[in-house]
Amino acid sequence: MVQLMPEYIYKVAAADEFAAARQSGSYPGAPIDRRDGFIHFSTAAQLPETIRLHFKDRHDLILAAVRTRDLGPALKWEPSRGGQLFPHLYGELPMQRVDWVEAIDVDEEGRCRLPDRIG
Repeated sequence: MVQLMPEYIYKVAAADEFAAARQSGSYPGAPIDRRDGFIHFSTAAQLPETIRLHFKDRHDLILAAVRTRDLGPALKWEPSRGGQLFPHLYGELPMQRVDWVEAIDVDEEGRCRLPDRIG
């Protein structure tokens, strides 16, 4: 069975880090991204679990949507949590590739109301 690439992938990031990236024009990733050597993204289906596992009780976050077709060969799909293929961007994210950004708020149990435009 062939898995189709989704139109969008999503990055959860600290709002202040993303604001700095807007100033510079490029997002180098969060500390964990830089440590791992790539920027971690999630698909719409993977996003709730990513938020629950890694962003509990955070109120300073943004969610950025990026079209997969705009990232070219630097975007790799690699197995991670439970063997699922996750999108990883090798290199910095040019801010002009970000389609939209919205603030999100995650409760102490890792729940978050995601924007309606996530499909």
